[in-house]
Amino acid sequence: MQPQERTPLSIEHMQNGAMNVAEIFCSVFAMPVEQILRPRYGSRYFPPAVAFFAAVVMVVLPMVDALASSYGSAIFLAARIQQPQAIFGIASLSKLFFLLCVIHGFRVYWRMFKPESELNSRFEGPPLPFFPLLPGGKNFWVTRLVLEPAFVLVTATALERVFIFQPGLAHYLQFAALCLATRNFISWYKSFQFLRDVLDARNAGPIISRFVENAASQDELSSLHLASLPKDLSPELRRSTAVHIARVVSPGTTIPDTPKGDS
Repeated sequence: MQPQERTPLSIEHMQNGAMNVAEIFCSVFAMPVEQILRPRYGSRYFPPAVAFFAAVVMVVLPMVDALASSYGSAIFLAARIQQPQAIFGIASLSKLFFLLCVIHGFRVYWRMFKPESELNSRFEGPPLPFFPLLPGGKNFWVTRLVLEPAFVLVTATALERVFIFQPGLAHYLQFAALCLATRNFISWYKSFQFLRDVLDARNAGPIISRFVENAASQDELSSLHLASLPKDLSPELRRSTAVHIARVVSPGTTIPDTPKGDS
């Protein structure tokens, strides 16, 4: 019996595809922020497609912001309302982004030509030095999921209130904080999913082994959504069925040989 292949329209396949799309989308808008928060990221942490679309966003957004600001200034001028002027806008972030791309480019290309200079090319790098001083800052995932997005959100909001950041820049950073938290959560969930599959396969192995011998209890079978086999089933057919189930439920699980004379 051949193991059942997962169809392209399975729920797990669609879920993984949706997570990949969400991760790429969030990575594009979070990249300018991550370059500042994680200045020692690996050479393959940002895929070329993400870097390209992030550059496109940093080119388009300043033009949109300038166009909106010109219309807004005309409206305020016609109404004779004095609009407060902040120091930094989205164009400032765009200039900083491309400057950091050049600076990080030399470091990344050095690591690409000297692969032995880094241990893990997909590692996002350590956080900024002050994060470990915060409550929970020594925990890797607490820093990525909570502290870094909260820092970006609070900083953008506070600097907008004191007229250092223009509203367009503050709104972008607030959205980037949401994208950063979402992307980090997806990364955490993928790690959890991988470890959970390993543990599920380990726990399913003994149950499937007892399933071959018709010794598994109903509670054990229900945890794998299985039904017990007929008692008069031949050992060969029972083993073939168990091997098929093992490949579908937990790939890599080994099935022990059925003793001769077992019925």
